[in-house]
Amino acid sequence: MAVNYSELKAGGFMRQKQKNCFSMRLATTGGQVSAKELAAIMEVANTYGHGYIHLTSRQGIEIPFIQLKDIEAVKETLAKGGARNGVCGPRVRTITACQGNETCPNGCIATQPIAKELAERYFGKELPHKFKFGVTGCQNNCLKAEENDLGIKGGIQVTWKEEDCISCGVCVKACRKGAITLEDGKITVDYEKCNNCGRCFFACPTSAYAGEQGYMLSFGGLFGNTITKGEPMVPFIKDHDTLLRVCDACINWFKDNAKPSERFYFTIQRVGKDSLKKALKEAYNG
Repeated sequence: MAVNYSELKAGGFMRQKQKNCFSMRLATTGGQVSAKELAAIMEVANTYGHGYIHLTSRQGIEIPFIQLKDIEAVKETLAKGGARNGVCGPRVRTITACQGNETCPNGCIATQPIAKELAERYFGKELPHKFKFGVTGCQNNCLKAEENDLGIKGGIQVTWKEEDCISCGVCVKACRKGAITLEDGKITVDYEKCNNCGRCFFACPTSAYAGEQGYMLSFGGLFGNTITKGEPMVPFIKDHDTLLRVCDACINWFKDNAKPSERFYFTIQRVGKDSLKKALKEAYNG
């Protein structure tokens, strides 16, 4: 019986140079794997692999040296621990994310719930080529959002409240963009320089900055044979529903306009940024 290698690849089994051996990619979201899943992964690596795993650059786990004859047994063993094989090929790939404000003192948004929602909404979705999301919690940009086809970065839009300010200067020291100055005992904020990092908001001892959490998006990042940084194409997004509408519009635009085996960046270059910006703007405005 002929082996359908395309179907195996779609299910996360990538052919190795060794005959009838596969490196199996697992489905992960936001870099989080439970202890129960890890136990199943360990069992598979020891029983069916060579006793080790590979951690990918995109928070993924791969188990090399899975034999063709063992693939179904591997799937069953993983399923007992709540783990499952991932995807490869022209599909939405693993959603990566940092830990966000749940644990990180610099985090502006809760990244893990967003990553899980994006995974439920898009993971494995068939597209003309692979498509990558990355969610990072703040301007420290641990997940390098701009490397992704669609990058999501958390931010805080701040407003200085003079009545609550004691002119201590802590915010001036916290700001890395030089957007805040203190002269003659008075704070001045240059909102044009502000990059929504939220450092002043977190640092102020008297809560003299009102802050609104939100998302900054970048589109068309590509780090492979061609390297390009994703670009912002919509304003700061302040609510969850708008975020999802914009993500939907982006995915649908790519699906409708891309040629087979064409990455998102090259579709943007061929069709034109104005076309994508129009679709995104319509989604942004609801």
